[in-house]
Amino acid sequence: MKNRAVEALALFAALQATFSDVHPVCDQILQRDADAVDKGKAGWTGRKASARHVGTYTAGQLLAAVGVTRGLGFRLPGKALLVGTAINAVTHYVIDRRTPLDRMLRSTLLGKGPYLDHATVVRRVGPGGEPVVDASGPGTAFTECDQSAHRLISVDASVTTTWLALRSRTGREA
Repeated sequence: MKNRAVEALALFAALQATFSDVHPVCDQILQRDADAVDKGKAGWTGRKASARHVGTYTAGQLLAAVGVTRGLGFRLPGKALLVGTAINAVTHYVIDRRTPLDRMLRSTLLGKGPYLDHATVVRRVGPGGEPVVDASGPGTAFTECDQSAHRLISVDASVTTTWLALRSRTGREA
């Protein structure tokens, strides 16, 4: 195997492990509780909450990617790092607005409506003592699909960042 291929595989592996493994921390621990509750709401309330969440999420991923790659002796070009981070950030915003992901999952193509409707949770009771069913949040099919989508997209972000980083090292513009 050529050195360039080894370098590409190593950089991809480092980025993918970083993006994937820091995802839960950035997605749940760094997220403000109010943003977690509001990010799927309609209108500006939801948009602002989602934007704030994506800001902290992206900052966490960016710091982790720089820390890991520099710690391993690789300095990512700014363009490569920003493009990969932007892929994660923009798609994270769209997914976390919930409606686009819900529509895609329920589409004829994916047909996940029955799964989404079945795997829900009851965490509280309503004012009259009736159970309140949550279709999203921990333990639901929607959250499992949300996390799967984020992780799949992190593969694209890792590949794109690696490709751009290595292209810039050979002097070719991407």
